[in-house]
Amino acid sequence: MTQTKPDSTALSRNKISFEPFTQSHIAEALELSRAVGWPHRAEDWALNLSVSEGVVALANGRVVGTALCSSFGAVATLNMIIVDAAMRGRGLGRALMERVIALGEARELRLVATADGLPLYEKLGFKAVGRILQHQGVANAAPPELPVTTGTLNDIAGLVRMDTAASGLSREGLLSAIVAEGDLLTAAGGFAVVRGFGRGKVIGPIVARDAATARALMAEASVRCAGRFLRVDLVGQAEDEGGGLAVYARQLGLASAGGGIAMHCCARPAEASDFNTYAFVSQALG
Repeated sequence: MTQTKPDSTALSRNKISFEPFTQSHIAEALELSRAVGWPHRAEDWALNLSVSEGVVALANGRVVGTALCSSFGAVATLNMIIVDAAMRGRGLGRALMERVIALGEARELRLVATADGLPLYEKLGFKAVGRILQHQGVANAAPPELPVTTGTLNDIAGLVRMDTAASGLSREGLLSAIVAEGDLLTAAGGFAVVRGFGRGKVIGPIVARDAATARALMAEASVRCAGRFLRVDLVGQAEDEGGGLAVYARQLGLASAGGGIAMHCCARPAEASDFNTYAFVSQALG
């Protein structure tokens, strides 16, 4: 998810400096994300940074803006773009975007925007391609209608092939990291990962050949997280698939909690694939 506010006011260069984002900035970045109502923990910031380059904006040595670029082969996701509320209206959001776009080099760029950020991103060449539907709540157990088993790190090669076919992203390192810390759910023709995030657990990605398999993976996650907080960030198109995943999420106790606007810049033609991404790893990492 990204949050920024465009403004034509010139940025005061003598008051704002920019540095590469390092682990030493996570504590202050966490304060910024909490201030805008995001649920990220320090561990969530650290995971994002582990697969990213980034930039921080500093005012008198204090972090007042952040932006990360996570490169996954020919595609990069731009994320964690936050501007301190007290510093908005100075062009800081645009300055951060210009720097993080440069980190993406010649890759296709993707992000998830808030409505407030949409005008700036459009000016920078991004085009809306769909919506991300955030659902969360205390999970109700609903046994899956198709067989779902527990996978291991030995399954990573197969997961990477499915994930890349579905998303165009090459992210073996990220998938290995989240499988190592979470539960890998596998079914014939699909997989999902359940792991700690924010207020509880998140299920994502969900990659599958069809909506029925995606529903089975969601159901197994509800069983494993029954009575606990669970979140899923569904790709908007999935709501219109035959399975009605947004409707199914509500049946599992996961109420609609907003979402964001998926945007692409410098997009390349997508290759045909038997697999679809039904839910993101996170709004930051696609």
